[in-house]
Amino acid sequence: MMFGYSDDWWVLFLYPVVLWVPFGPFLMGAAGAWCAVRPGLRPRLWSVLLPLVPVGVSAAVMILPLDQEKRTEDLVGYAAVYIGGITVLPWLLGYGTTRLVRAVRGRRRGVSGKGSQEHGQPR
Repeated sequence: MMFGYSDDWWVLFLYPVVLWVPFGPFLMGAAGAWCAVRPGLRPRLWSVLLPLVPVGVSAAVMILPLDQEKRTEDLVGYAAVYIGGITVLPWLLGYGTTRLVRAVRGRRRGVSGKGSQEHGQPR
């Protein structure tokens, strides 16, 4: 079928892997911000399910076939860049930045709100 072979349908699994490189960090940053804003199971579940296919397929491509000799440097580099840099780090940045901004805004609102009420000024 594809490329003249009938068993090359598995290449379709690699499209999410390729699209994850440019769009994955933005999606994971948004998921991290969503987790920071909304407590509960739903945002955290989506943070795990969202990268499941692209990261899982790319990990399978890195590990399989099992009979080949694996280079530890390649696997560590893959884990550092694809899993850590493209998936986990943007989530942490989105979560941390959102929590920091909410804390600073809350502290400012609490300080300025008390001061303006004491002096009789509207907020």
